[in-house]
Amino acid sequence: MPKVKPHSGAAKRFKKNAAGYKHKRQHKSHILTKMTTKRKRHLRGTRILGASDSPRVDRMLRSS
Repeated sequence: MPKVKPHSGAAKRFKKNAAGYKHKRQHKSHILTKMTTKRKRHLRGTRILGASDSPRVDRMLRSS
Protein backbone atom coordinates (compact mmCIF):
# COMPACT_ATOMS: atom_id res chain seq x y z
CA MET A 1 0.00 0.00 0.00
CA PRO A 2 1.55 3.35 -1.00
CA LYS A 3 1.91 6.21 1.45
CA VAL A 4 -0.75 8.90 1.49
CA LYS A 5 0.98 12.19 0.76
CA PRO A 6 -0.33 15.71 1.28
CA HIS A 7 -1.08 17.91 -1.71
CA SER A 8 2.26 19.69 -2.09
CA GLY A 9 0.74 22.98 -3.31
CA ALA A 10 -1.70 23.12 -0.40
CA ALA A 11 1.01 22.18 2.10
CA LYS A 12 2.98 25.28 1.07
CA ARG A 13 -0.01 27.63 1.32
CA PHE A 14 -1.90 26.57 4.46
CA LYS A 15 -0.79 26.06 8.06
CA LYS A 16 -3.08 24.45 10.65
CA ASN A 17 -3.64 26.20 13.98
CA ALA A 18 -6.27 26.10 16.72
CA ALA A 19 -8.60 28.55 14.93
CA GLY A 20 -8.43 26.76 11.55
CA TYR A 21 -6.12 27.18 8.57
CA LYS A 22 -3.89 30.22 8.33
CA HIS A 23 -3.15 31.54 4.82
CA LYS A 24 -1.74 34.56 3.03
CA ARG A 25 -3.89 36.81 0.83
CA GLN A 26 -3.63 36.47 -2.94
CA HIS A 27 -2.48 39.16 -5.44
CA LYS A 28 0.49 40.32 -3.33
CA SER A 29 3.50 38.73 -5.03
CA HIS A 30 4.46 40.78 -8.09
CA ILE A 31 3.39 43.67 -10.38
CA LEU A 32 2.61 45.81 -7.34
CA THR A 33 3.46 49.17 -8.95
CA LYS A 34 0.03 49.58 -10.52
CA MET A 35 -1.72 48.76 -7.23
CA THR A 36 -2.77 51.54 -4.88
CA THR A 37 -1.08 51.81 -1.50
CA LYS A 38 -4.40 51.28 0.23
CA ARG A 39 -5.03 48.02 -1.58
CA LYS A 40 -1.54 46.69 -0.81
CA ARG A 41 -1.95 47.66 2.84
CA HIS A 42 -5.22 45.74 3.10
CA LEU A 43 -3.61 42.63 1.61
CA ARG A 44 -0.95 42.47 4.34
CA GLY A 45 -0.80 39.77 6.98
CA THR A 46 -2.56 36.44 7.21
CA ARG A 47 -6.17 35.35 7.55
CA ILE A 48 -8.07 32.30 8.76
CA LEU A 49 -9.61 30.21 6.00
CA GLY A 50 -13.40 30.33 5.71
CA ALA A 51 -15.52 27.52 7.13
CA SER A 52 -16.84 26.44 3.72
CA ASP A 53 -13.32 25.90 2.33
CA SER A 54 -11.89 24.09 5.35
CA PRO A 55 -13.15 20.56 4.46
CA ARG A 56 -11.46 20.78 1.05
CA VAL A 57 -8.13 21.79 2.61
CA ASP A 58 -8.55 19.09 5.28
CA ARG A 59 -8.78 16.52 2.50
CA MET A 60 -5.72 17.86 0.66
CA LEU A 61 -3.63 17.82 3.86
CA ARG A 62 -5.02 14.59 5.30
CA SER A 63 -1.68 12.89 5.95
CA SER A 64 0.26 15.82 7.38
